[in-house]
Amino acid sequence: MDGMNRYLRALAGAVLLLLFCGAYGQTLPAAVNTDPARALVTLPEPANPALPSLILIGDSTVRNGKDDGQDLGPAGQWGWGRPIADYFDPARINVVNRAVGGLSSRTYLTSGHWQRTLAFVKRGDVVIMQFGHNDASPVNDDRRARGTLRGTGEESDTIDNLLTGQRETVHTYGWYLRRFIADIRARGATAIVCSPVPFKRWDADGRTRRARADYGGWAAQVARQELAGFIDLNEAAAAWYDALGRDAVLRLFPQVTPDETVHTNLAGARLNAEVVVAGIRALGVPVLVGALNDKGRAIVPLDDARPVVTGPSGPPRPANDLPALFLVGDSTVKSGGKDGMVGWGERIAPYFDLTRVNVVNHAIGGRSSRTFYTEGRWADVLAQLRPGDAVLIQFGHNDGGRIGDPAMKGRASGAGTGPETVMERKADGSVEAVHTFGWYMARYVADARAKGATVVLLSPVPHRDRWQEGRDFAEFAAWDEEVARQGGALFADLTIVVTEGYRALGAAVVDGFFADARTHTNDAGAAFNARQVVLALQGLPGRPFERWLKASP
Repeated sequence: MDGMNRYLRALAGAVLLLLFCGAYGQTLPAAVNTDPARALVTLPEPANPALPSLILIGDSTVRNGKDDGQDLGPAGQWGWGRPIADYFDPARINVVNRAVGGLSSRTYLTSGHWQRTLAFVKRGDVVIMQFGHNDASPVNDDRRARGTLRGTGEESDTIDNLLTGQRETVHTYGWYLRRFIADIRARGATAIVCSPVPFKRWDADGRTRRARADYGGWAAQVARQELAGFIDLNEAAAAWYDALGRDAVLRLFPQVTPDETVHTNLAGARLNAEVVVAGIRALGVPVLVGALNDKGRAIVPLDDARPVVTGPSGPPRPANDLPALFLVGDSTVKSGGKDGMVGWGERIAPYFDLTRVNVVNHAIGGRSSRTFYTEGRWADVLAQLRPGDAVLIQFGHNDGGRIGDPAMKGRASGAGTGPETVMERKADGSVEAVHTFGWYMARYVADARAKGATVVLLSPVPHRDRWQEGRDFAEFAAWDEEVARQGGALFADLTIVVTEGYRALGAAVVDGFFADARTHTNDAGAAFNARQVVLALQGLPGRPFERWLKASP
């Protein structure tokens, strides 16, 4: 138990250090006083009107006070709308945080802030809204009069507002969100709904309290009904809190006000910002995904359409004397047709003479180099290998991200090819020594070669949004190549081979190859990628697969 506690403290310290470090990547534009009636409220405007803008609206958990930490630096109160700018390229997009502390969805509208913000919204922009913390306040009092009616229906209540002295019709929380969505779309922009950040509160089982039963659930319901993008910040951040443990979570909130349960310090704001970026990546909105910088692209998508498939990896080796070509990898190699997703390994057999070789696809969705090994799936393949066989191995899509991040589902491997390890606490309470990506790949190479098999390491097929400029998976390709060279295996840069094929076809054709926002191909895309795999194999030194390949498929 002492060892586990030391591990949790180390994990918390490492995460907090990561969250605290790093200068702001984007200088915010000079603030403009847009509300003379509230002298303390100064909100930024788009720095470059010619660029698309990501505009944030919400409460103090998005933009706290003057957005300066109350002169306490990182220890003060911060909203996630400040550090999120660090994840975008300011030459490609404006990040404009127009959230106002103390307001609800209702009072952001009735105070005039929404009208002034809407004036900046143009076609091609994206607006993210996050409200809820102040919507539970009294509907009518002489202090703030900011509450909304509970739920998402069309109910309303006409009041004589004790604060403003005006007659006002108050609607439900969902009504105000729908109003924002409609106004945004009328301007030709995209609306994204975000559930509220979680409180620093725990339930009877010691888990972070969720907001599924009220504002978090209502936000999701409105987004679903309006077909708007949705980021479940409440659930995802709460999952992070649970993974970090209570002591670490306490350090994400201002220590100068230990009773604070809503507003985070800068470290907590950065964690929430990363969750929002993960949600943006999952939604795949092109203008936002295309404007992410290297730091933003390194964030793993929140709901990344990479399900962890259960069951066996593949069929047993056929009962004949033929050599076998085993395929090992993730869902980009085998998806099984679920939701129209097909991997290239499911369309490669026609290129081979099946009277000379068995093609056995043991790839399985949701696996990384780490989890294919730790779940015993590699042991199943290894038990079937014979001298003269070959193995194609492609991992990388599920290896990225931070070890310990709940969104990674326990599959992240360490960066690089070295011997270092990181200890990760798993959901069952056990602790796993997690190795580098290169360590796992080297293990595959050594094991298969010891059985007399030929091994080819393939870099991952590129994402839908990463082939037009530069290259995708550069680090994984370099690690694969290094491991292959040192271990006596072959390497094929499948990322580049597929990328070059995509560029020859153009975006209009390539977009039709995908079954989801950015990762999984449909049948046509799988068939194209299978052909590119064959081209990559034909380019290997010594052409070791010529004896098995057909003259034409």
